[in-house]
Amino acid sequence: MSFPNATAIVTLLALLAYVWMGVRVGGARRTSGIAAPAMSGDPMLERYLRVQGNTLEWLPIFLGSLWLFAHYWGDLPAAVLGLVWIVGRILYAVGYSAAADKRELGFMVQMVATAVLLFGALGKAVLSLLA
Repeated sequence: MSFPNATAIVTLLALLAYVWMGVRVGGARRTSGIAAPAMSGDPMLERYLRVQGNTLEWLPIFLGSLWLFAHYWGDLPAAVLGLVWIVGRILYAVGYSAAADKRELGFMVQMVATAVLLFGALGKAVLSLLA
């Protein structure tokens, strides 16, 4: 079995998206004038921090599921689902940064992609035990 190169690229792109979110927090801090370690006081900064924090909460679930899905189902299907997750996270970030009530579409996109990866990998793992 060859190394899943597309999955590796998607993993790195997901990490770069997370770095982008962190850079945006820094920009929101400068704009709001709220220096670290303060985490509140400006609604814009708080939304940017939530985007970054929520993405960090999802990364372990996404990355573990992505790689196990790639192992069981193949590199390209995993990479495509990984790209869907990244698009969802970007939609989430842009929407939530504008207004908290604009985050749902991006959240749902990334949640569905993660669910397919997670349950797809789990299903194949369980089936392989039963075979």
